[in-house]
Amino acid sequence: MRNNAARKISTEDVNKRLSLPADIRLPEGYLEKLALSSPPFDKPLSRRLRRVSLSEIGFGKLETYVKLDKLGEGTYATVYKGRSKLTENLVALKEIRLEHEEGAPCTAIREVSLLKDLKHANIVTLHDIIHTERTLTLVFEYLDKDLKQYLDDCGNLINLHNIKLFLYQLLRGLSYCHRRKVLHRDLKPQNLLINEKGELKLADFGLARAKSIPTKTYSNEVVTLWYRPPDILLGSTEYSTQIDMWGVGCIFYEMVTGRPLFPGSTVEEQLHFIFRILGTPTEDTWPGILSNEEFKSYNYPKYYPDPIQKHAARLDSGGANLISKLLQLEGRKRISAEEAMRHLYFQELGERIHKLPDTTSIFALKEIGLEPEVKLRPVPEPVHIQSRRLSLVLG
Repeated sequence: MRNNAARKISTEDVNKRLSLPADIRLPEGYLEKLALSSPPFDKPLSRRLRRVSLSEIGFGKLETYVKLDKLGEGTYATVYKGRSKLTENLVALKEIRLEHEEGAPCTAIREVSLLKDLKHANIVTLHDIIHTERTLTLVFEYLDKDLKQYLDDCGNLINLHNIKLFLYQLLRGLSYCHRRKVLHRDLKPQNLLINEKGELKLADFGLARAKSIPTKTYSNEVVTLWYRPPDILLGSTEYSTQIDMWGVGCIFYEMVTGRPLFPGSTVEEQLHFIFRILGTPTEDTWPGILSNEEFKSYNYPKYYPDPIQKHAARLDSGGANLISKLLQLEGRKRISAEEAMRHLYFQELGERIHKLPDTTSIFALKEIGLEPEVKLRPVPEPVHIQSRRLSLVLG
């Protein structure tokens, strides 16, 4: 007969019983601070009991987290750097104000329902959700740098091998999302977070005004023009996974050159930049384009495509081929994330990288590692690009 005598809970018991993710495992000795006891654990908890036990430990409670620094503030939310008393790990706390008249809470809740099911090494992890009368606080793993900041730190010249690793991780995270019919729709360097290991993680899945995964700044800007594909700029509402692949191509170019590829300030100017490099579309290259009223209204000159290597001399032939497959004017012609991961450009990374479990970092492989960056003096962007980047980020 089972002995139901109470005994102290060990951290091993709790981690096993509650099925905590590896990155939020409770530190040894933490439970000594708590007056918790329990019968021996021989089965996982039911969902209801698991919620109760998580609450007892401190999940879902504001007092579990200490605010350290404010990272950014927007229309609906304030984001803080914080620390978890449970794990002593740094976290990002996004505090959404519920009293706002518009629909931030419902969009945030919708995104939370999506994000809680996205478990991948290249997607920022949502750790906890805290609901009070006045706020909804989302607790995420903390990464202290985004790709734009990484570029700045390298003097806008990232090591070419490291670019390959960052691009592969971006594609890996996107492929996971796309297999689950999830579109990011707002890819830009500020939404790609990087930790000290070189792990790159997709952040900010806010498709409308409210944004769920913390990045450095916030605004109610829907989508950044610089990374928006021409089909969407011309009014298409037929979103598919190819909307994200255009943004990947733009980010790839920016990592290689240190500057944005198409830094337009209006839709008309954005399309002009695109056509000037990739060529003005014709009925042959983009069937149906001459029937598009917006395209006809702009009356663009007839541009012929330029070789992308003319604008990005550091690109090798494999990289140039991949970026050309990403930057197809017509959405259906763009390469998929899954196909791109198998492109010849990544061949030197080997076969094992394609067989990793979703939640395993590519850096778990001994043959994969970042190379040292040469710390150059930052090359300042032209003033017109600086001002546009600022308005694009801050709204």
